Amino acid sequence: MQAAQGDPMPEPELHEVAPGVYAYVQPDGSWMLNNTGLVTAPPGAAPDTGYVLVDTTSTESRNRALLRRVRDVAGDGPPRVLVNTHHHGDHTFGNWLMPPRTPIVGHVLCRADVERSGTLAARTFTGPDYGELRVRPPDTTFESRLTLHLGERRIDLLHTGPAHTRGDVIVWLPAERVAFAGDLAFSGGQPFLVDGSVAGYPAALAALCALAPAVLVPGHGPISRGDDVPRLLGDLLEYSTVVEHLARYGHKAGVPPLELARGATRELGRFATWRESERLVGNLHRAYFELDGNAPGSHLPMADVWADMVAYHGGPIPCHA
Repeated sequence: MQAAQGDPMPEPELHEVAPGVYAYVQPDGSWMLNNTGLVTAPPGAAPDTGYVLVDTTSTESRNRALLRRVRDVAGDGPPRVLVNTHHHGDHTFGNWLMPPRTPIVGHVLCRADVERSGTLAARTFTGPDYGELRVRPPDTTFESRLTLHLGERRIDLLHTGPAHTRGDVIVWLPAERVAFAGDLAFSGGQPFLVDGSVAGYPAALAALCALAPAVLVPGHGPISRGDDVPRLLGDLLEYSTVVEHLARYGHKAGVPPLELARGATRELGRFATWRESERLVGNLHRAYFELDGNAPGSHLPMADVWADMVAYHGGPIPCHA
């Protein structure tokens, strides 16, 4: 359940989803309250093997709380690697807290978009106390896939964008069948495709589904396990199909995205109850942009898009970070 504005949020939860593999889940998973991951070395690894972090979070206090929990499990040493699943501030604003000797790995387009967007998320959601903010983009990049080895533990980084963004990366542990999906997967909220592609999103979901994860850690919301994994991915695919059909109708008829979204409750069906319903407006803007002939993942200026999302919400969009 989403907390009322001003109410304290529940404490983050650390779940061991496979031996030595952890998901750090921040309720309630709404705007800027993301999930992160921790992968420790397997038994028998050298003492200095270290550990891998998957993403950081939004505010300085939340990032320092994350690092305290990490130390409880992994000890006082620095991460061997930090992986960014994409460029958004709720996943990268803690990058600067990594020691300079810790490489930050991300897709080449993630690096470019961290540099381009800077502190945009903090300027958009002005309610939280972000503390100190410094922009630190990934310093080690790749284009298609990269494999990390943590002792005998293998971690595959798979580029699947443009979808949520153009630089999306799945962090996949094949032996443990655990996938850290970043914001390719939202659980309980509508996905947000403005920086990526409505047309490209189904292919990214198909790539996730083809891995057949036993555990899927979404970028926001509760962890999925077993049969809940294909169920969640199927729901997200169905949602994207509804958005695409709505957009094709509205674009052809000349109906503005905000007007179309306001009249689409019946077409959305059960998805109308998903949290962050204002994202529908942004997703329609992205779909229209692509139907106008712009390439998937190409930059869509956000000023008018965000204004329409706020109008759909009926006032400032809350953020509980």
